[in-house]
Amino acid sequence: MRAIIVHGGVSELKKEKVERAVNGVKRAVEAGYAVLKSGGDALDACEKAVNVLEDDPVFNAGTGSALTLDGQCAMDASIMRGSTLQVGAVADVRNVKNPISLARKVMEETDHVLLVGEGAEKFARIMGFPEYDPITEERRMEWKKLMDRVMNGRSLKHWKKLSELIKKHPEILHGTVGCVALDERGEIAAGTSTGGVFLKLFGRVGDTPIPGAGTYATIYGGASATGIGEAMMRTLLAKTVVDFMKIGLSAPKAAEAGIDLINNTVNMMAGIITIDRHGNIGFAHNSRDMIVGFINENMDSIEISGIPEDWRKDD
Repeated sequence: MRAIIVHGGVSELKKEKVERAVNGVKRAVEAGYAVLKSGGDALDACEKAVNVLEDDPVFNAGTGSALTLDGQCAMDASIMRGSTLQVGAVADVRNVKNPISLARKVMEETDHVLLVGEGAEKFARIMGFPEYDPITEERRMEWKKLMDRVMNGRSLKHWKKLSELIKKHPEILHGTVGCVALDERGEIAAGTSTGGVFLKLFGRVGDTPIPGAGTYATIYGGASATGIGEAMMRTLLAKTVVDFMKIGLSAPKAAEAGIDLINNTVNMMAGIITIDRHGNIGFAHNSRDMIVGFINENMDSIEISGIPEDWRKDD
């Protein structure tokens, strides 16, 4: 059973960005599923799908990543193969076009799991990744507006309550992107890439590059998470959801159980996508928006879900 699911992150998208995000997610699913249909590996499909999202500036990953408090770009990514538990990750990467591809190089070319900052940048150059500036003018303008809102009459103590800030300014939480894929041989892979939350503090690393928090895959299933990274790190959401599938929950039930866990414990914004070993596809979120696209070999076409109802009415 071949299957793939992609997410564009939890957020509250402005209406003018919804169509761009829907089209981007659909193109990512098409790219990844083309790999699977040709007999390709789940890891290849996962990387390809995430690359499409990283290259689309509407998403908060790769080109168009959110900016830190000091106006810089600091990206995280990870990718994992379920059958071997091999995983590669990078954090605080600033001058790489496709962090998910660099994470795969960490997995395949080193004995390590996670490389960060300057070391990850040096490794990228060794692996042939050219210097690349992922910051877009659109993100620079958004950063300036957010800085004006946050700093006008406020102090940085506000960052002690990150979730409260996000509730007041939901545009801060632009979406992490991710993918889970199952190939015809039963291999499951998961990958996640992000620029992090807008205006994040210097040196902050979220859940995306942490195995078990933002990304996880075993022979039983795979998961990619999005939302406030601190929530996923505190609950190990991705691994928890995969463990739910191990004990017999289907992908949809496991995803729902994961978000129930978030709601009943840390109560922060979160979303999760899943595929189990039988090809069942699941996703759940507690945010207003989480655009997902998915298909398996029993479906005639790609399905898109999570589109805001007010946008549908205007369409």
